[in-house]
Amino acid sequence: MSTPSPPLPGALAGLSPLLDHYGYLAVALLVLLDNCGIPVPGQTILVLASVYAGTGHLDFAAVLLIAVCAAALGNSLGYLIGHTGGRAFVHRWGRYVLLTPARMERADGFFARQGGKVVTVARFVDGLRQYNGIIAGTTEMPWRRFSVFNLIGAALWTGVWGTFGYVAGANIGTVYRTAIRYQLWFAVGLGLLVAAFLLRQVLRYRRQRREGADSGAES
Repeated sequence: MSTPSPPLPGALAGLSPLLDHYGYLAVALLVLLDNCGIPVPGQTILVLASVYAGTGHLDFAAVLLIAVCAAALGNSLGYLIGHTGGRAFVHRWGRYVLLTPARMERADGFFARQGGKVVTVARFVDGLRQYNGIIAGTTEMPWRRFSVFNLIGAALWTGVWGTFGYVAGANIGTVYRTAIRYQLWFAVGLGLLVAAFLLRQVLRYRRQRREGADSGAES
C-alpha cells in the first residue's frame, strides 16, 4: 500500500505535476535529453521518481532500468552528434571560442588517455553530464570504448541518485535542505580538485616541451 507523497522542497515540487501526469515517460524523456546536450532537470526527475518509489507510488526497479537506458541512449546520441558534426563545427567556429587546432590536438590526446574516466564520472557534474558525449564524439574516442564507459557511468549515476531518493523517501525535505546547506562546500572542493588536475596537466605539458627542446639542442 502506498503512503501519501511527502511535502516536496525546491525544484522537486515544480516537477511533481509532470511526474504525476506522465510517470515513467517523464523520467525517460528528461533523463535522455539531459544526457545528450540539452540542459533539462534529468537528475532532479530521477531523484523525484525515486522518492515516489520509496513511498510506493512507482516501482523502483522500473525507475532505475528506465533511467539507465535513457542516460546511456542520451549520451550515445551526444556522441553521434559530436562524431558527425563536431569536427566541422570546430574547424569553422573554433577560433571564435579560442579552440585552436593545437588545443584540439591536446584535447584529442587527453581523451585518448583519460576519456574513459571522464565519461564515467562526468554525469555527476552539471555541464559535463550534458556535453561529455558530444566531446567524446568530437575527439573521436573509439565507439566501443565509449560505449563501455557510457554504460558504467549511466549505471553508477542512476544507482547513486536513485538510491538517494528512494532512501530519503518521506524525509526528502530534511535531506534536501541539508544537501543545499553543504552544496557550496562540495562545489568548492570539486573546483579545487579540477584546478589541481588542470595545473598538473599544464606542468606536465611544459615539462615535456622543455625536455623536447633540450633533446633538440643536444642533437
